[in-house]
This record gives sequence, structure tokens and C-alpha cells, in this order.
Amino acid sequence: MRGPVSAPARRFPWAALVFAVLGFAVLVALGTWQVERLAWKEGLIAAIDSRIHSAPRDLAAIENEFAETADVDYQPVAVSGTFDHAKERHFLATHDGRSGFFVYTPLLLPDGRSVFVNRGFVPYDRKEAATRGEGEVAGKVSVSGLARNPLVEKPSALVPDNEPAKNVFYWKDRDAMASSAGVDPAKLVPFFIDAGVAPNPGGLPIGGVTMVELPNNHLQYALTWYGLAAALAAIFGTWLWRR
Repeated sequence: MRGPVSAPARRFPWAALVFAVLGFAVLVALGTWQVERLAWKEGLIAAIDSRIHSAPRDLAAIENEFAETADVDYQPVAVSGTFDHAKERHFLATHDGRSGFFVYTPLLLPDGRSVFVNRGFVPYDRKEAATRGEGEVAGKVSVSGLARNPLVEKPSALVPDNEPAKNVFYWKDRDAMASSAGVDPAKLVPFFIDAGVAPNPGGLPIGGVTMVELPNNHLQYALTWYGLAAALAAIFGTWLWRR
């Protein structure tokens, strides 16, 4: 007479263990990457804050810095010249919940060159300069604002292509703006200037539109990835112990 038949021994789930370890490693790596991004973002925010609260410098000083570092973003700058309103370019934008355009106008400098100045926001139905004639200031003007780096390429495939023929730009292609406006890129300052909040006659364009508050959610993302790693370890460990 045979004795009771014992249940077959379960094999150790090596494949599941390998996948669990790999998943855990990936989640921890993603969390660590977000911690590194957090440190980078905090450094960037501190650098921007330091720059925007520094004293304005003249255009020559900012140009020298750009020649050395190719980075003058948010550096305060003061410049004088004459606006060439006939050559303003329009960058599709929103401001305070309204759709419209940022008006980029060449400022003619005493040395014969130009610099594109983002004078500020106008509503969609005020795109044409004729609808806001009071703001088309004539003669020599002084502009205080923030220098902004140019873009070397379209920031994302999701961004539409610029339409220079319609004078509508979706990303700040300095050379395309210049060419479509009949401005020689060789005689153009290699960065933009965002004008400050000083009001324009008639109220348009609305200056001071530079966005200086950068989103910083990297700590939240890091905690999420680390939390998922801990949950995976707990769930797999519990399942393995029950086996």
C-alpha cells in the first residue's frame, strides 16, 4: 500500500526575481535622476534670481559676455535707439489668459546695427500696428529690460513651423525674423531683449512679459519613483514569502 503522495516542490521563481530586480533598479535610477535634476533646477533658479536683481549693464558689456559664454539669459540691460516699427515681427503667445502676440521690433542702434526688442503683448485683434498707433513711439528711446538667448533650433517637433510670409512666429528664430523683416542678420545683435514693465503710450504693447518662474516638480517626481520602487519591493517580497 502506497503512502500519501507529497505535493511537488515548487521551483524558485528566478525569472520573476530577475524582472523584479530590474524593475526596482530602473525605478531607483529614475528617482536618482530626478534628484540630480532637482539640484540642477535649484541652481538654475538661484542663478536667474541673482541675474534679474543685478544692476542693468550697457549693451556692449552684455555682448562681450555673450561672445564668451553664449549665455546672457535674464541679464538686465539698458540700450538706446530708434524703433523701426514697419519691421515688427509677431510671436504667437498668451498673457493673463488672453491669446495674442508678443511684438518684436528692431531697435536701430547708433552704430548702424539693430537688436530685436520684445516690446510686449498685444491682443489677437490688435496684431496690426495700425490698430495701436499711440504705442508706435517715434524718435530716440531708452529701453531697459532683460537679455534673452536666441534659439538655435525649434524646441520641439510639436511646435508648428514659423510662417514668416504671414508674419507669425511660433518659436523665436532670430535669423528668420530678421530675414522676413528685411534686416541684415550680420548687422543684428545676436540675442533678444525683453522690454521691462514701463508702459507704452495707449497701453500697448504691454511690457514686462518675461516668464521668470520656472516649474520645479523634481522632488515630487523623485518621491514618486522611489515610492514605486519601495512598493515593488514590498509586493514582490510578500508574494515570495507566501510561496
